[in-house]
Amino acid sequence: MRDSMLHNRNHAAGNAVQFVSRILRYHHIGLKIKRAAKRSPLINAIGAGDECAAGWVATDKEHVDVVYPASMSKYFKKDAIDAIVAEHVWEHLTDEQARLAALNCRRYLKSGGHDRIAVPDGYFPDDQYIEMVRPGGSGPGCDDHNVLYNFRILRDLFSSQEFEVRLLEYWDESGTFHTEPWNAEDGLIRRSAEHDPRNSYCGLRYTSLILDAIRR
Repeated sequence: MRDSMLHNRNHAAGNAVQFVSRILRYHHIGLKIKRAAKRSPLINAIGAGDECAAGWVATDKEHVDVVYPASMSKYFKKDAIDAIVAEHVWEHLTDEQARLAALNCRRYLKSGGHDRIAVPDGYFPDDQYIEMVRPGGSGPGCDDHNVLYNFRILRDLFSSQEFEVRLLEYWDESGTFHTEPWNAEDGLIRRSAEHDPRNSYCGLRYTSLILDAIRR
């Protein structure tokens, strides 16, 4: 009986320590984002967690949910962000959430600022790739994927929010790969033709559909 009570107390104490640790970590990251949001230029990596290129403000959904203006306004002012990069974020949103997220990005970008968006490419000419990235597919995170984009759908989504859209990397329906020069300093996309190590042998094994959406 005594051993059981001691075990329960230790378990409860351990849970309390973990809870307090999570709260402290949440506030620590929030303060870190607020300090970083004062930089100039202000460049934000959405959904990046702690991983992003040097100089970028890394945020994750826990702190900055791009779907909700109130979440954005906790850390950023409207018309203040120079660039936003979101690598493999939009496919996790529903159609309506994707529209709202694009609208919110437009509100917080400066005039001439850009979103650099990368998602799995629905026209990638390989059945195994498609199985790994499609909603409900067998790849990591697919249980939370809502849309498999092609360049037309993603382009039209951002065009409808009055962005100027520049397609940077994509496959078309005929299996032809299209690419335009782009600078990683304007938003590094790791799952891309140049930066994904899987493409260092045997041709293009993994690419993303990538575009810049520029606020007019």
